[in-house]
Amino acid sequence: MELREFFSNVEKVVICGIGNDTRGDDAFGVYVVERLKERVFNPKVVFLNCAEMPESYAGKIIRERPSHVVFIDAVHFEGKPGEIVLADPEGTLGEAFSTHRMPLKLLVGYLKQNIDAKFLLIGAQPKQIGFFVEMSEELKESAKKLVDVLEQILSEI
Repeated sequence: MELREFFSNVEKVVICGIGNDTRGDDAFGVYVVERLKERVFNPKVVFLNCAEMPESYAGKIIRERPSHVVFIDAVHFEGKPGEIVLADPEGTLGEAFSTHRMPLKLLVGYLKQNIDAKFLLIGAQPKQIGFFVEMSEELKESAKKLVDVLEQILSEI
């Protein structure tokens, strides 16, 4: 699936950045969402910095009544550091290793009981997730590219 295809027919989209900004590459999702907040001003788009607990934002997501929900996170999928994958958050990557407590698969299952929306996970393969380390150059580069692409798409919907 291509990103533009996913965003077709958007009425409202919630973009959820997931991660811990003190754990190197795990900051990926939070970093992307914070940059997008500074660059995209579209009333159809809501940005949430969910940190390590996206499940804590379930009520907020439901109240927004989005047609589309995107989760952005560092996810181990055996790719090269910085490699990006687009996935169904209810698939195997939604169960993948992450620092947040509840698997994304369970959160999406709950959200689907309350809203009729399309869901997407944008994952980046981390290189390093130790405490108090900087985000790797590979992830910074991927984050910047993703921000540029999403800025264009989200500004046009």
